[in-house]
Amino acid sequence: MMNNILLVARREIRQILAMKSFWLTLLILPLALALGPILGETLDDNEPTRVVVVDRSGGAAAAALEARFAEDDDRDVLRSLSRYVQRYELESADPAAPWTQHDRWYTAADIDAFRASGGVEAALKSIDAVRPEGVPEFEPDAREYTFLPVPDELIGQDGEAFADVAQTLFDSDAEDAPEVIVRVGENYPADPRIGLYSANQPRSSFVTALQETLTGDLRTRLLAERGISGAEAAAIQAAAPAIEVTTPPPGDGAREALLVRSIVPLALAYILMMSLMLSGSWMLQGSVEERSNKLLESLLACIWPEELMYGKLLGGLSVGLLMIAVWAGCAGIAAYATQGVIADMIRPALEPVSSPVIILAILYFFIAGYILISAIFVAIGAMVDSMSEAQGYLMPVLLAILLPITFLLQAILAGKEGLLVQVLTWVPLWTPFAVLARLGMGIETWVLVGTGILLAAAIALELVFLGRLFRASLLASGQRLSIKRLIERFSAQKQ
Repeated sequence: MMNNILLVARREIRQILAMKSFWLTLLILPLALALGPILGETLDDNEPTRVVVVDRSGGAAAAALEARFAEDDDRDVLRSLSRYVQRYELESADPAAPWTQHDRWYTAADIDAFRASGGVEAALKSIDAVRPEGVPEFEPDAREYTFLPVPDELIGQDGEAFADVAQTLFDSDAEDAPEVIVRVGENYPADPRIGLYSANQPRSSFVTALQETLTGDLRTRLLAERGISGAEAAAIQAAAPAIEVTTPPPGDGAREALLVRSIVPLALAYILMMSLMLSGSWMLQGSVEERSNKLLESLLACIWPEELMYGKLLGGLSVGLLMIAVWAGCAGIAAYATQGVIADMIRPALEPVSSPVIILAILYFFIAGYILISAIFVAIGAMVDSMSEAQGYLMPVLLAILLPITFLLQAILAGKEGLLVQVLTWVPLWTPFAVLARLGMGIETWVLVGTGILLAAAIALELVFLGRLFRASLLASGQRLSIKRLIERFSAQKQ
């Protein structure tokens, strides 16, 4: 019996491997891992927004705006650099530097000290001296805004003419054409109205920073007009509390840790779902071709129907595991043999699923889920005479499987273990997906054991009844399937 099952399985494997769609599917993940970083760099818009400030009140407002956005950019660099240093424990590069002191809000004094020490270039030079091999280099984000000199076309323009010239500049294809123009009038601050012209909808963060900066500048001028010196007025406006910010290390926060731990389990649940859909369609296609080519009669003259069914299941499972092995190997190479964002994400995500118990649980529920769902596809293939008829039965089955899984994955990503997650964990049809997805959140041992036993019992029961359906349907070609006939086939005994 085993020889016949292995013979059918080998034939099933060869049949699927001969399909071009299999090889295209197999190459999807390696291509995505290879092209992802390249496409990310290509599609990422690193160009800063070009801003022009037309300040006809004396120039102080333009200087204040440039200083504000430069300070915001340096604060963002300091914050990103600090998180990078904290994540890879590189504080020894310069213990006194602001970017090695994490739990704080970086003040103007910190930014001045950062600039005086040489900025990000000097910081990276110090970090490179202690950075271990394999730790990726720090790549600062591009600045959001760059300030350009006032174009000659705007000089002397006012009112509608100013707006028309601004629109002409926006429509220009020149690389140095402004995208945002801020106009400060001659009577500012007596007339505090500010003109904002933009080629696109301006970002709310830009408008907020613009308003805050000009509000501070306006109040400083008004205080100076009331007898307070400019230096005192500026000091009053700059006064701010020193905020100490306490955050967990990168990846250790509750939300971050949950996402990192859940990457591999959620990916496994998703891959199980996708590979089942793909291999299921391939098995259906093979079964329909066997019926249409009259090969079933020849096969059944040599082997039992159960041997044919088990061989198809074994062949489909082997192909599915081959796909997973190739994808896992590519992910491992991306994690440990390369550097960059993908490797930086995959490497810590593999740690929660590296224990022997978790690995055994993953293998068991993955294989059990494959057998459970593949048996349904094999039974459908035995009942139909054409692919169009197979699709009619396949779509309701896929919807019944996929819709709850979609809600399940969303709940896991949100960190919830509500009633829906608990119910899906104990319903055998969705148990493999629910257990795999919950491994990242942590699942009780008794739940793992209980659902494993229940799943094994469900598969044994399924194989009994679907085996009857498979055996009774193999040679019943040309018969229109009805509920009554389906029940008769389920209850048919082996002869």
